[in-house]
Amino acid sequence: MNPTPHIKIEGTSKFQIGELKNNIVHYDFEKIIAYLNIKGCLIFDKNFRLYKEDEPLLFKLCCYYIQDHQTCANMGIDTNKGLLLSGPVGCGKTSLMKLLPYLAPHKTNYEIIPTRNIVFNFNAAGFEVLEKYNDTKNYCFDDLGVEPTGCHYTKECNVMGEILLSRYDIFKTKNSKTHITTNLNAEELEARYGSRVRSRLREMFNLISFDSATTDKRK
Repeated sequence: MNPTPHIKIEGTSKFQIGELKNNIVHYDFEKIIAYLNIKGCLIFDKNFRLYKEDEPLLFKLCCYYIQDHQTCANMGIDTNKGLLLSGPVGCGKTSLMKLLPYLAPHKTNYEIIPTRNIVFNFNAAGFEVLEKYNDTKNYCFDDLGVEPTGCHYTKECNVMGEILLSRYDIFKTKNSKTHITTNLNAEELEARYGSRVRSRLREMFNLISFDSATTDKRK
């Protein structure tokens, strides 16, 4: 384990995002935000920035990523579950899911996969693609709801619906986490994937949502 998880090194610069006391890191949210702004510019582009109006949501996410169990519990967040991050197009969901693991990669990590790519792979390779995600790795399925219906040799399949049902079983038996970003609300998710999937989503995920009036940051 990194003996200094509270110190981030980017090139020749060091960023201290908390203090280490008795082998416990006491994180500083303002320093975290300052570091994430720098890291975002490095991995995305120089115009990247976090927005002041998003800080209440960012606080929840940061507490989850550093696995601050007590603060999360006080906010109704279960650190044993995954994240379902929802919000309007362009609000920054995918960027945050790529950026925030840098806070504590020894605690929270996963592979990010666009749902469209999963369905395209299914269309080409068939049902063996469903088995790929039936493992104990942690995944983040990006942009759930934008993917087309799967179709392999005329056999249609609600690919992501089937994968989410499998991931639920793995969550219950192996404690593996799944994360999701989506533009859809709960009712739209049920309409797309069915009541069975929606009921399991409640057990698998912490629902964290951007305000519906959040502006498109890509503009």
